[in-house]
Amino acid sequence: MRSAIVVGATGLVGSALVKLLCESEEYIAVTAITRRKLDYEHPKLIVKICSFDQLEEAHIEFADELFCCLGTTIKKAGTREEFEKVDVEYPLRIASLAKKRGIAHAIVISAMSANETSLFYYNRVKGKLEKELIELQLPKLSIVRPSLLVGERSEFRFGEKMGEALLSVLNPLLIGPLKKYRSIQSNQVALAMLAIALYGKKSPVTIYASHELARIHMPEPQEEQPVTREQLFNWDKFKEEDIPPIDEEIVFDQSKLQNIKRLQDRKEE
Repeated sequence: MRSAIVVGATGLVGSALVKLLCESEEYIAVTAITRRKLDYEHPKLIVKICSFDQLEEAHIEFADELFCCLGTTIKKAGTREEFEKVDVEYPLRIASLAKKRGIAHAIVISAMSANETSLFYYNRVKGKLEKELIELQLPKLSIVRPSLLVGERSEFRFGEKMGEALLSVLNPLLIGPLKKYRSIQSNQVALAMLAIALYGKKSPVTIYASHELARIHMPEPQEEQPVTREQLFNWDKFKEEDIPPIDEEIVFDQSKLQNIKRLQDRKEE
C-alpha cells in the first residue's frame, strides 16, 4: 500500500487530487501540507497546517510520492518577489526536503509554455523552476505542463474566466499542432497525475505536455475469468501415454538376493 504527500491541496488541481488519492485503493495514507484547513475530510487524510516559510524536514515524512500543486498569480501575490517565492522557492525547497527523506518520485505542476528564455515573465519563472528541479537530481521527477485550467475555483479570477470562455469556443477548432493549446479540466490533470504516479514512465525526468495529460486515463480493471473444472483438474497429465516408459535395461538383480539367502541358511545351520 502506498502513501502520498500533497502540497498545494487547496488549489484547483490539488483539492481534486487529494480526493482521488483518498478514494484510490492503492493508497493507505494521504498527507496534505497546507496553509489553511481543508473543507474535505477522509479517514486516510492527514492535514498539516504550516507556513511554507517555516517548512522544515520534520514536516515531510516518508512517502511513495510527493505531489506539488503550488501556484499563484502576480496579482494575488502582490509582487514579483512574492510570486517567485510561491512558484519557485517553495517547490524547490519542498522537493529538496523530499529527496532527503528518500521520497522516490516527485510530480510537480508547471505550465504549458515554461521556458527560462521566454519573452514572457510567467513562462520564464516556470522555466526556471523546471531547470532547478532537474538540477536537484531527484530519484524520479515528473513535470506536468497543463494549458489553461478549467474548473470551479474558490476565488474569482477575471482573466482566467475570460480565457475559459474563449477557449471553450475555440477548443474544437484547435486541431493538429494547435491541439496543445486547448484548455484542460483541472479534474483531468489531477487524474493524470495519479495515473503518472502509478503507471507513468520510468525515466528519471519526464515532461508531460497538456495534450498528453488530456489523453491519460486509469487502466480499466480486468475482470477475472471463471476457472473451469477442466482447467482446475487437468486430468490429461494422468493419461497412460504421459507416463514415462520403464527403461528395459534396468532389471532386478536376483543373484544378490540369492547370495543373501545362502548366507542366512549357513548361519542357521
